Amino acid sequence: MSDALTFAPLTPDRIPDWEALFGPSGACYGCWCTHYRLRSKIRQDMPDAERHALMVARIRSGPPPGLLAYRGASAIGWMQIGPRADVPEWNNPRRATTPLPDAPADDASVWAISCFFFARPERGRGLSHPMLAAGIAHARASGARLLEAAPMDQARQSKSIGLYVGSTRVFEKAGFREVARQKPGRPLMRLEL
Repeated sequence: MSDALTFAPLTPDRIPDWEALFGPSGACYGCWCTHYRLRSKIRQDMPDAERHALMVARIRSGPPPGLLAYRGASAIGWMQIGPRADVPEWNNPRRATTPLPDAPADDASVWAISCFFFARPERGRGLSHPMLAAGIAHARASGARLLEAAPMDQARQSKSIGLYVGSTRVFEKAGFREVARQKPGRPLMRLEL
């Protein structure tokens, strides 16, 4: 089996790969990557199957809401990336991700990387670096002018579930710079494309 990684936008034909990666529990506690798409109360009251159906409908409606990472034919990683407006709760004024005046949420050229997910055996292997590089290339090719993220400064371990937002060090190595710190330990970082 090849160790080479490839990356592809999550298009409708790749839904089975995404479902296999997320497993029957929908990645993190049945989230199905709806955490930044729905208000907390709505999301928590919604059954897992409805969150799954919501995300499948979103994938089918396009454009792709993120990228899958593959090792051979198996999806081993996911990054939610796209215009800020596509993840409305990421723009909540009480979050570390609150938009700044020069990068409003309704500007389609301002993109966000809101989460990562890797298959359990792949965690802690440095895959965030190539996944982020693929995301940057995807955003640039899609016409984004800014790419933002709000990673964690520190985690207890490299396999911490809290790292779904990414590590500050990974973003720094990719050229992102801190533009605000609205919550302790969670800088708002930006890359101009």
